[in-house]
Amino acid sequence: MALTDTALKALKPKDKPYTVADQRGLYVEVFPTGGIVWRYRYRIGTRREKLTLGKYPALTLKNARLKRDEAAQAAAMDKSPAQQKQLAKRAAAEATTVAEFGERFFREIVNKDRADTTIPRRYFDKNIVPAIGAKPVRDVTTEDVRAIIWKKKDEGFDAAAGQVRGVLKRLFDYAMTAGLVSVNPVLALPMRHVHRAKSRDRALSPDEIRLFLRAAIESNIRRQFKLALHLILLTLVRKSELLLAKWEHVDFDAAEWHIPAEHSKTGKPHIVFLSRQSLVMFRELKALAGGSEFVLPSRSSLAQPFAKNALNNALKISLIGQDIPAFTIHDLRRTASTLLHENGWPSDVVEKALNHTIGGVRGVYNRAEYEPQRREMLQFWGDYIEQLMSTGKVILGRFKQVA
Repeated sequence: MALTDTALKALKPKDKPYTVADQRGLYVEVFPTGGIVWRYRYRIGTRREKLTLGKYPALTLKNARLKRDEAAQAAAMDKSPAQQKQLAKRAAAEATTVAEFGERFFREIVNKDRADTTIPRRYFDKNIVPAIGAKPVRDVTTEDVRAIIWKKKDEGFDAAAGQVRGVLKRLFDYAMTAGLVSVNPVLALPMRHVHRAKSRDRALSPDEIRLFLRAAIESNIRRQFKLALHLILLTLVRKSELLLAKWEHVDFDAAEWHIPAEHSKTGKPHIVFLSRQSLVMFRELKALAGGSEFVLPSRSSLAQPFAKNALNNALKISLIGQDIPAFTIHDLRRTASTLLHENGWPSDVVEKALNHTIGGVRGVYNRAEYEPQRREMLQFWGDYIEQLMSTGKVILGRFKQVA
């Protein structure tokens, strides 16, 4: 008995897959998951074959019958529809370019694995596509990927070269899964030969803090960058948390900056209690924001925050010619943690201010927010940095509130 649309809609999954016939070799297979697939049985001489036509309801009953009739015509001329389908898939796979497959890779893998795909997307668009984007995936060689990775190394960006290698490796891992290549060309370039990540333990000394802040304030980087670098040191926040901050999150009256869960690395909301010094900087940033909702709006668009590498570049520029060993923006958090611990502040209070998750059994039972202690500690830290700067030749500003 021929299938109808009503009958198809009424099909229910069972514990095991089962089939329901239509006409002339066409049938559906119903799976325990609820999926329904159209298939067609036919003969080529004495050989029986089966062809998968598509999924229901994306492939309707009417169109499934049309596809069956097309396959039946090929089978009548001793041409295997199943083999033709495989040949067509292989030809399409062989013609797939890196740029085309990259979109599939991001859609099906990267976007599902990462909440923020900005960095891998940037490396793909800026470094990989210009070099091999137009090349079929199956034709990419080890020399192709080596040229991309070593170009970054030759520019002096070993860590970025490692990141580019990571994107390429994952892309070609998925290309192997998809059947486009049989060997990953990146595997001939071990990560240890590209970039060996070092564990970081850099913390600035008080003299280095003074030199850094003086260098930043005297440099030609934008005023917002100077304030942002200073604020990260004063507030102990992550760079991304400041870049994504909006004015709706800053309460000047309560001296609080609320970081929402979606902007927090821990996935939980966090409150930063603002010192007098931090409040003055936020007020100046408010005047510089030009009406943007972002605390640090992009120069090109007030509707967007600074690019993620903007502060890194600003730090790099401000330290040119300075006698300070290299450090990163993240090292400012470690610097604050180190000096606060050395000044006797309890570890749990410091860790809470850093928005770290306290591990182990102690972390399970310790739900304290330490608001009074954190307010006191961050004001101490603001005064500490202010006093540190006032003992040098450059005084960054008068931060104490006027009564």
